[in-house]
Amino acid sequence: MTRGRLRVLLGAAPGVGKTFTMLEEGARLRDEGKDVVVAVVETHGRAATAARLGDLEVVPRERHVHRGVELDEMDLEAVLARAPQVALVDELAHSNAPGSRHDKRWRDVQALLDAGISVVSTVNVQHVESLADVVEQITGAAQHETVPDAVLRSADQIEVVDLAPQALRDRLAAGDVYPAARVDAALSNYFRLGNLTALRELALLWLADEVDSALRAYRVEHGIDAAWEARERVVVALTGGAEGETLIRRAARIAARSAGGELIAVHVSTPDGLRQGAPGALAAQRALVEKLGGSYHQVVGSDVPRALVDFAKGADASQLVIGVSRRSRLASLVTGPGIGATVIRESGQLDVHMVTHSAAGRGWSLPKLGGALSRSRVVAGFVLAAVVGPLLTWLLAGHRSEDGIAGTVLLFQLLVVVVAVTGGVWPALFAALLSGVTLDLYFIAPIYELTIAEPLHLLALVLYVLNAAIVSWVVDQAARRSRSAARALAETELLATVSGSVLRGQDALEALVARTREAFGLTRVRVLSGDEVLGDSDGAGDGAAGSGSGAGAGAGAGDGAGAGARAGRGSVSTLPAGEHGVLELTGEPLQAGDRRLLAVVAAQVEAALEHSALTRTAGQVAPLAEVDRMRSALLAAVGHDLRRPLAAATASVSGLRQPGVEWSDADRDELLATAWESLESLSALVTNLLDVSRVQAGALAVRTAVVDVDDVVLGALDELGLGPADVELALRASVPAVVADAVLLQRVLVNLLDNALRHSPDGTLVRISTSGFAGRVEVRVVDRGPGVPPERRDEITVAFQRLGDTDNSTGLGLGLALSKGFTEAMGGTLTMDDTPGGGLTAVVSLPEAPAPAAGADPHGIPTSGARSAPPAGGIVVEEGP
Repeated sequence: MTRGRLRVLLGAAPGVGKTFTMLEEGARLRDEGKDVVVAVVETHGRAATAARLGDLEVVPRERHVHRGVELDEMDLEAVLARAPQVALVDELAHSNAPGSRHDKRWRDVQALLDAGISVVSTVNVQHVESLADVVEQITGAAQHETVPDAVLRSADQIEVVDLAPQALRDRLAAGDVYPAARVDAALSNYFRLGNLTALRELALLWLADEVDSALRAYRVEHGIDAAWEARERVVVALTGGAEGETLIRRAARIAARSAGGELIAVHVSTPDGLRQGAPGALAAQRALVEKLGGSYHQVVGSDVPRALVDFAKGADASQLVIGVSRRSRLASLVTGPGIGATVIRESGQLDVHMVTHSAAGRGWSLPKLGGALSRSRVVAGFVLAAVVGPLLTWLLAGHRSEDGIAGTVLLFQLLVVVVAVTGGVWPALFAALLSGVTLDLYFIAPIYELTIAEPLHLLALVLYVLNAAIVSWVVDQAARRSRSAARALAETELLATVSGSVLRGQDALEALVARTREAFGLTRVRVLSGDEVLGDSDGAGDGAAGSGSGAGAGAGAGDGAGAGARAGRGSVSTLPAGEHGVLELTGEPLQAGDRRLLAVVAAQVEAALEHSALTRTAGQVAPLAEVDRMRSALLAAVGHDLRRPLAAATASVSGLRQPGVEWSDADRDELLATAWESLESLSALVTNLLDVSRVQAGALAVRTAVVDVDDVVLGALDELGLGPADVELALRASVPAVVADAVLLQRVLVNLLDNALRHSPDGTLVRISTSGFAGRVEVRVVDRGPGVPPERRDEITVAFQRLGDTDNSTGLGLGLALSKGFTEAMGGTLTMDDTPGGGLTAVVSLPEAPAPAAGADPHGIPTSGARSAPPAGGIVVEEGP
């Protein structure tokens, strides 16, 4: 039996149209003459989806009873018995009810496929098993139903049903996805614009990876080695040389010429770990690659050209960018063709760009004759040649014979090799010349005469010396490479340590000076700024002096004794570390290579000092900025909110005092009432402003505690005298407590309610709802008024102003910006959003209170306390799901 084919419709989030598209595809297949049934479909009450179901044949569902609850599931046996050509199965990740044949719906789909039935199914990206944790990080919602990646990757066809994030939010706001009661919470939680954008990218990237894998598998299956330029992939080879930046930018321009071009940088290091380029240069080039949107890779290979070509082909690269060789023509003649020529020869159909640069042709010179061995080994080589050579001559001179001359020559050759291995080039040449003269004087006729009778003897002597030179050169190179490797490892460790020290913040200087002293074998390393010691590491056990003025004072107290001690332990040298810092080194004089590394250390010290200075400056500026922000807000509030009631009170009193005007009792009472109302409002406003001033001055601190949101909401309603005829409450009983200042939170809600009531049309209720999501609790104040254009939302929360003044009887408040300041002072946020169907929704988000200890009240509130009674008339508290 032929296995059925699986087609999966992948969506970034609920509501993008997967089920609708599946039903459309089912109708199309049926119209083409295919036998199509709907095995299971979830319309979620969406009218458009239900209408699209149309006259498609639907297999009745199977009913299960679990804990007294009836659950409808796909009837697998009925679908298998019906045996259609195509089955439409919605929600592939669904978990079946207990008692079903399989625990997961995707296992039911596998059974259908095994029976030869093709399946069209749907799944959201949050249900992909490998992406579930990523989706949880993005949205804060844990996923309990997932589909293994292997099941999805085995599908014959995967399509993304795509919808722009804002279009999805518009569908949600219009009620096309969820019922109206769930829209507010959905828009503010899972369906945030940033969440949807990230989920969309996740879905597209997952599918792109699947397409790449499928293409690669197809090429392997069909034995296709040639590069398929489905998209432009440009690989740039980096050596760590000065030309790296030029190559990277050139490769980036090549990649940018085509849509979707990809930049890939690669550095090939040899198996022994030696690199031609400096680690610092490679790090800078890696940062540049990432800045340009590319990726950096490092591979190991003894054959650099072959490693480059293999990597480029493995990455499906279309072009390879390499630099012109830095070697001179003389070097090319001596050592053969360079990497570039070999890459071109091995590249096949891969396009290779040879980019010239300023260092081309100038990077190679003949090596110096000086060896890399230590002085003691060189001396040992000379001593070995001077002692063992005469001793060997004395031992062999008594057994001279023409037949034994070959053995004698080999013994002296062995001596030369041993000396070369021990002492390197110069002792080996000395031993070779000494051995040649000794052989001619004592073992080749005529004896005791330095003569060369045959030209071949001269050639033999030259070859003898040449062999010694070659062996000693190999030993010297091995020692040089070994020392370079050890040096490179030490330098890498040091650079990694000092770089990491800067990232660690406050302890960076102490770690830098301690590691520098250890790495260079110094007796003491200090970081000075004027007379202040910022960091101190003393090998005698002084420890770190710490940082700050205390360290400076300590150092200053012992300057005399300390200077004498340092003078006795080595010379003192200094190295500038930025404009105000100095790196002081006490110990043996350092070599040139060490000073090169110390320049890197000094740069890191400078970065650490700048980091510390910026941290201190930011710490000083932040409170000033906050004070200035609040001062400006208060001035704006005074200018706006005091003007109207003060003007009304002044006008009323001036009218009463106006001579020659006879006021009726009713007019006089109205003017007095207006003046009284305005002055009362001014008194309340001034009191509130003074309280805010005390908070900003530190005289009245924000006192956060565990607060029950419902109590604060009901307190705000009591303060405004609102009842069921004014406000609709949707308070979820499962919402946890928050960390907030109850007084300030009530002021915020009072202001928001006052603002919402003022702008709500007659006959509509202001809605207050609460919800918990991802460690936050949100209080939403929803009105059905005219709303606020998106471009003015920042204005109403910053400038302490309303969209137009109102009469004197509507209350003043402190403005939305002051409410936002109160909310942020409690560690929360205040944002404005559209109300589905028109209006403005104010969202107060506060951190959820930590879980109480065992036995404590869930909200951390004494159990003897009771919630405040609802306002007159009673307001129903909604029990959330």
